[in-house]
Amino acid sequence: MPDVPETTNLFELLSARGLVSQCTDPDGIRARLAKPLAAYVGFDPTADSLHIGSLVPIMGLYWLQQCGHRPLVLVGGATGLVGDPSGKTESRTMLTREDVNHNANAIAAQIARLVRFDDSPTGAKLINNVDWLGTLNWIEMLRAVGPHFSINRMLSMDSVKGRLEAGGMTFLEFNYMVMQAYDFAHLHRAEGCTVQFGGQDQWGNIVMGIELARRTDGADLAGVTFPLVTKADGGKFGKSEKGNIWLSTERTPVHEFFQFWRNIADADVRRFFGFFTTLPMTEVDALTAAGGEALNPAKERLAWEVTRLIHGQGAADAAREAARKAFGAGHDATADAVPHGPLATADLAAGLSFAALLVKAGLATSNSDAKRLIKGGGAQLNDAVIADEQRSVTAADVVAGHIVVRAGKKRLFRFDVA
Repeated sequence: MPDVPETTNLFELLSARGLVSQCTDPDGIRARLAKPLAAYVGFDPTADSLHIGSLVPIMGLYWLQQCGHRPLVLVGGATGLVGDPSGKTESRTMLTREDVNHNANAIAAQIARLVRFDDSPTGAKLINNVDWLGTLNWIEMLRAVGPHFSINRMLSMDSVKGRLEAGGMTFLEFNYMVMQAYDFAHLHRAEGCTVQFGGQDQWGNIVMGIELARRTDGADLAGVTFPLVTKADGGKFGKSEKGNIWLSTERTPVHEFFQFWRNIADADVRRFFGFFTTLPMTEVDALTAAGGEALNPAKERLAWEVTRLIHGQGAADAAREAARKAFGAGHDATADAVPHGPLATADLAAGLSFAALLVKAGLATSNSDAKRLIKGGGAQLNDAVIADEQRSVTAADVVAGHIVVRAGKKRLFRFDVA
């Protein structure tokens, strides 16, 4: 981890790394962050793992701590039972309290990989909003916040308008904004928190919290949002979205995590270095100065840096070595570090389609997805492109005890046949 000078202003550092999307007042934020303060970021425990979209605010917490401030990590044990409608076109799946508690513990452990939790002045503190929202009854909540929310104002927020235009939202979800606003006001009273950070889609919720605290307590609070990370199709990375890259190795194996970063578009390399690594931007600029094929070493460095932060240096080294062996000169897919798994000879004798094998390898999500891959010429069996969607895999395809399948140029899986 780099040493950050104590004089570094967090707002300037985040801006230089491309991590500021919106803020209430740039000059005011910069002045606030000239002195140590408490700031918070919230995470809803709607899954048992965070994803790379969540890694942006986690990096924000990391830099917050490195610049001498006190991070408050809020896990939404209460708001997670409601579901954030922001950026969604349909309601989230309802979770039980047991689900939410399990997920909260899991994602707290993931955040702790980058953020230090202790009792020091800059030590992060883990808090759960069920501790205060769960103790309020219906009448208390209405009387405490109801007079300070304008329905017209709430309807003007993008998070609400988007859902209404997509077919409507439930009253349950409509209350999410009220609950998050109450969180900010509560944390100001209980923890002296004066700044909230969050994703770009949280801007409306942050603003409502600032307004509520001003009206109820005369508080002067501020907010900053981070840019959203989008997929190649323009969609956001979210826990309920398809095609996510997760921080959990059970959901996204390390080699897939590494390959995601290794295969990003050229236009995203510098931006993702700023978002997801701790390298100084002067070093990033030197790594990314050249374009085209010359960017490949920078992409490998990016993949290694992010994998190291999330999964440790040993895992990052192994993933890099596996990628070099699998995709470098010679294409050695027999190394232990290459993604692999067993395949019984009985399965081959019974008749196994190539499409099903791609699904079994995790290179396609379904048989129809695999057939589209084959039809597009993007699937290989032992380095041979397969064009027949009905192709079967038999014992004759076993080479030196292995069957290797590939999807595109950078994804592969080896089956060890026994």
